[in-house]
Amino acid sequence: MSGTQMGKSVEISSRILAEIAAEAASIEDREICGLLFGDDDRITAHIRCANVAAEPERRFEIDPAALIAAYRAERGGGARIIGCYHSHPSGDPAPSRTDAADAVTEGWIWLIAGGGPIRGWRVVAGGERHERFDPVDLRPIDAM
Repeated sequence: MSGTQMGKSVEISSRILAEIAAEAASIEDREICGLLFGDDDRITAHIRCANVAAEPERRFEIDPAALIAAYRAERGGGARIIGCYHSHPSGDPAPSRTDAADAVTEGWIWLIAGGGPIRGWRVVAGGERHERFDPVDLRPIDAM
């Protein structure tokens, strides 16, 4: 499905949102990160990954070993990777210019935890934010 066909909203369990928020709050001096699983309009699972960036207080880089393992699992019939999440210790849950430069996988959902509710974004060419991201409404649901 192309970015223009994908929905502007995504379902996610309240539990996943709470776990990501708690993870971000537990580490205030550097960015946390992880992978999201599901389909184009629903996040069904997440896994925490090590942030291996050279400057983890300013950017994130998902541990390549975790990413490779997730892709292998997906090819073997496991959950589909649909995006990633990270935090902004500065408190702004909007993608930065650095995020835009690093966003290479078209259609991926990015969740950003900051100083308030977690915000959702989708990687699209010519997006509203830094010409790389469109906002996505997160629809919390209680059970998945």
